[in-house]
Amino acid sequence: MTDATPTLAKGDEYIVIFSGGPSDGQTDHRIATEAGWDEQIIVNGLESTAAAEFAYRASGAKKVGDSVHVTYVWDPTTADDLEDTSERYDS
Repeated sequence: MTDATPTLAKGDEYIVIFSGGPSDGQTDHRIATEAGWDEQIIVNGLESTAAAEFAYRASGAKKVGDSVHVTYVWDPTTADDLEDTSERYDS
């Protein structure tokens, strides 16, 4: 038995699993496009009053039962600051 990378046809549903960052451990359901699953997902969140964006990149996919699970890892190099620097209490 091999662990071949699964494929998705346009319109297939897949499960997103977020790893790291502010969405760590959360899941989502998405629909595949012509290219399959998304290579990157941008998550919008609110940090205080400023909107923040967090990038997650696909790191792997596996077939679990009848569904495809794609793990997305937080990419801190493209993320907004988790805390507004003007609100920090740095010495």
